Amino acid sequence: MVRHVIVWTLKDEFSDSEKEEIKAGIKAGLEGLAGKIPGLVEIKVNTDKLASSSGDAMLDSLFESEEALKGYSSNPLHVEVANTKVRPFVKVRSSFDYLV
Repeated sequence: MVRHVIVWTLKDEFSDSEKEEIKAGIKAGLEGLAGKIPGLVEIKVNTDKLASSSGDAMLDSLFESEEALKGYSSNPLHVEVANTKVRPFVKVRSSFDYLV
């Protein structure tokens, strides 16, 4: 199994209320992929952060294998969400993948 974690920091140009809407869109879009992508075991987007956090949202997902993670990254359903709900709004993206 492979754990895939991403932390996003949204662009500074957005107001707090806009950021809340963006985070809700990211959460709905990515969590909506559950059960639709081969090898995706679980997917959760966390948007309720403590003040000590440096990011705005975090993806925590689990895949059956590295191959499944690679397939997810190029899957048209994921690409559509990434291109419409995530990438246009993100200033910084950090990822960490590891075997579990």
